Amino acid sequence: MHVREASTIAIRSLRANRLRSALTTIGIIIGVSTVIVLVGLGDGLKTGFNTQFGALADQVIVDKLNVAAPGSGQPKDLRDSDVSALTQGTAAPDIASATPVIKGPQLMRYGQRRYLTTLEGSTADYLDVLDRRIMVGQMFTQSQARTSARVVVLGPDAVSALFNGDAAAAIGKVVRIARSNFKVTGVVTSNGQQDDAAIMPLGTARAFLVGGDDRISEIIVKAASVNQVPAAQRQIYSIMDQRHNIKDPVARDYTATALQSLLDKASMFLTYLTLFTLGVAGLSLLVGGLGVANIMLVSVTERTREIGIRKAIGARRSAILKQFLIESTILAGVGGLVGILVGVGLVAASMYIVPRVAPTLGHPDISPGAIVVAFVLSLLIGLAAGGYPANRAARLRPIDALRYQ
Repeated sequence: MHVREASTIAIRSLRANRLRSALTTIGIIIGVSTVIVLVGLGDGLKTGFNTQFGALADQVIVDKLNVAAPGSGQPKDLRDSDVSALTQGTAAPDIASATPVIKGPQLMRYGQRRYLTTLEGSTADYLDVLDRRIMVGQMFTQSQARTSARVVVLGPDAVSALFNGDAAAAIGKVVRIARSNFKVTGVVTSNGQQDDAAIMPLGTARAFLVGGDDRISEIIVKAASVNQVPAAQRQIYSIMDQRHNIKDPVARDYTATALQSLLDKASMFLTYLTLFTLGVAGLSLLVGGLGVANIMLVSVTERTREIGIRKAIGARRSAILKQFLIESTILAGVGGLVGILVGVGLVAASMYIVPRVAPTLGHPDISPGAIVVAFVLSLLIGLAAGGYPANRAARLRPIDALRYQ
């Protein structure tokens, strides 16, 4: 029997049981569409993560240890002199800049509303260092930083709590932090990490909120390039060890964490998460394959006498095998094609919805590779699912098949 003739017979058989055939393909449709959607969302999530945090890959964060290391004295505070030492070109040629930051919780009020914010006192280029942007208004200027002006830039969470989320309405308003008033000059865009912040000049924070000494909470060190981060980290250790009289690295009273290593770990976690979800989608494809196998076994049972007649008049075993394999492959193939349409449609819809609902999750993307792999898998599952029923039909003896009731 030629493939064309076997295909015609297979299609007629499937059309004779349309509802059963349609229900059988649902498992394949769900599996294929799930693979396409999960890959699209996973790629978008990784792209959004790299876009949002990739600019921070050249940073090293220096923090004070709150607990003394075994065998060492009380941890020393980070100070302005540490920042100056890190920016000396001869001792740290791979360090592009070092930005001091003061952090701490503060109660902020506007009218009768209150919000527990995170104070962040720093320099005028603080947002550039963090790769954050102003949504409304403007960042405080170098002049305001030098004069310790009472100005503040708010995060979106603070604006939501105090101004019902109206960023434009917050500009120019006076909020009270602790016992001092501050004028709101800007609102930053959301990054999902520091949206509760109240950002002000370093001198302002010291003069009105945390005291006037030169202690700082952390130092954001920026390497000259991503490739120079390891060298910059070594220079940080060398300079800070000397300033804090550290003889043994185990006894360091500070940490110098390269954000690149954290980003690599987070990216690896996202990769594992994507693989896990794809495994779940693979299980749904397997369930769809079991549905195809089940329906093919039913089909063989129902058509036992037909198989016996065909073999009695000369049909070869290969012809029977070919027919049932083609039937199962057509079922899986149709399910795969419909699954592709459903999956691509869902990803296309998410490309419109996700950036508006959750912009920090990235931009989903349609992956041609995922489409090809999902469709090929559906065909292979169809072949595998139809293999046993087809072989069972081909092995039937004509006399036994004709006697079947």
